[in-house]
Amino acid sequence: MRTLTLPGGARAAVVGAQWSDAFAVVTSGRIQLELRDGEPGPVLGRDAGFWLRGTGVRALRNPGRRTATVRVCTPRDVPRQSTSPVRQLTVDGDAMTSTEDTQIAAGPTPGQPRRGHRLRRLAGTGLVATLAAMVATTLAAALARAVGVDFAIPDGGGETIPLSGFAVVTGFFSVVGVVIAGALLWWSARPAHRFVWTAVALTALSLIPPFVSGANAATIAALLGLHLVAATVMIPVLTRSLRTD
Repeated sequence: MRTLTLPGGARAAVVGAQWSDAFAVVTSGRIQLELRDGEPGPVLGRDAGFWLRGTGVRALRNPGRRTATVRVCTPRDVPRQSTSPVRQLTVDGDAMTSTEDTQIAAGPTPGQPRRGHRLRRLAGTGLVATLAAMVATTLAAALARAVGVDFAIPDGGGETIPLSGFAVVTGFFSVVGVVIAGALLWWSARPAHRFVWTAVALTALSLIPPFVSGANAATIAALLGLHLVAATVMIPVLTRSLRTD
């Protein structure tokens, strides 16, 4: 039997050879199961028990700030290698034998990015995606103008939207999307899932202004298409970044 101690935000990888037939019980705090596909699983509270073998769980994560502990029971001792500090408890000066209780202090797994590193990586990915979205919408607007769309907005004084305007607006709202993704990565236990729903809802809202702009049908259709082009570039890229450890 082992006791796994995870400080706030810590993560412990589940290695098959080390966790064979393991049954675990949360003894304090909360533990989130991280699934094989990178999706965050359920969050378990105190006294919750769960099997690890065959469940698709690849890691245990502490989603809160308080230290969490998990008692891990295996039917037999399994040889394991670990870089984490291990301390055997003693009874009257002698180490415990086959039923020894090993205390493992689990921090971030070596090679796994920390939250701050993930934020920086998300920002870099978001910047590249923003530039790609700006180029895509500008090219799409130029193509629409070439086939006869005038992009004149009567409610805006009859002015025609310049190509640079599409790039600026796309860049601004793309950066807003990156900020939302970063906030969800920092505070949410399921950032990718929540980001998809948030981004889709905001995209749907962004489709309303073209209808009330007073523009002709061709301009409205083109504006709707440009909104969807930007969303098609940004949402999948940021969602994949949020799902990647």
